[in-house]
Amino acid sequence: MVAAKWHLYTFKYIWINIEQRVERTSVIRKVIIPAAGLGTRLFPATKEQPKEMLPIFSRTAHGDMMVKPVVQLVFEQLHEAGLREFCYIVGRGKRGIEDHFTPDANCIRTLESMGKDGQASDLEGFYEKLESSTIMWVNQPEPKGFGNAVMMAQPFVQNESCIVHAGDSAIISRNMDYIRKLFAPFEKFNADATFLVLEIENPKQYGIVEGEEVEPGIIKVKKVVEKPEEPATNLAIMAMYVFHPIIFKALEAIKPGNSGEVQLTDAIQKLIDWKLKVYAVKLDKGYSHLDIGSPERYWEALELSYKQFCKRTSK
Repeated sequence: MVAAKWHLYTFKYIWINIEQRVERTSVIRKVIIPAAGLGTRLFPATKEQPKEMLPIFSRTAHGDMMVKPVVQLVFEQLHEAGLREFCYIVGRGKRGIEDHFTPDANCIRTLESMGKDGQASDLEGFYEKLESSTIMWVNQPEPKGFGNAVMMAQPFVQNESCIVHAGDSAIISRNMDYIRKLFAPFEKFNADATFLVLEIENPKQYGIVEGEEVEPGIIKVKKVVEKPEEPATNLAIMAMYVFHPIIFKALEAIKPGNSGEVQLTDAIQKLIDWKLKVYAVKLDKGYSHLDIGSPERYWEALELSYKQFCKRTSK
């Protein structure tokens, strides 16, 4: 199937009532990937290119060292998990992501003519994944926050459960099984939201979770706070979630924060206020978080990706 590209600018939202939740489907098919942030903490590198296109280390299928955009790594991980329907939320200056996700046969032929067969093979594999996927591109004209970006994807999701995965961060581990870990409590507890958390030494720049561990690694969430000055815990929310479509009703119900942006964390708190079921999945130290949100975190992401993907090939 050729990857579809639709640009949507205005929407008529279809909301669901809290009292009349739609029947849960057993298969989660749709992924929302917000990628519309300005990336001002990484200026001037991100002045003309999307921060999601910044490179991290990886390896070709032939075992050679390479670099690839973070947003490509995220897509490939989700595709490997069996997901095929994607909605990217982009804004002004993000055309580079769409261009990168548009197959370019001439580029493959050029690499092959230069004897760069490993790079050509990897690029061809990426394009094959794109061809087997359906991709929607939605424009967010103004940077109104992560929550607003998610809300703009509601016509794509309709009344289905969905994954929300940031386009500028990823989880890496030996088995790349973090998607399965997200799904498991969502199904087991008939949850309205599940998301990943990691213990972070300085969690002030993240959403923070408070709750009760109901079984090893599974926390029933009682409170979430976005970037608190004095975090109550060191459990930081990773921007990877599974939601029942009730999340769109919660996003409609909240107001923008002090920054003028709509925060997804506030919508999750609204679910908790409504006495709905929200669970966090605590990842152990075998998982690494690649986050390029600031210069310091980008440097850490480069170190972690090099150790994970390239260190063995450099020996």
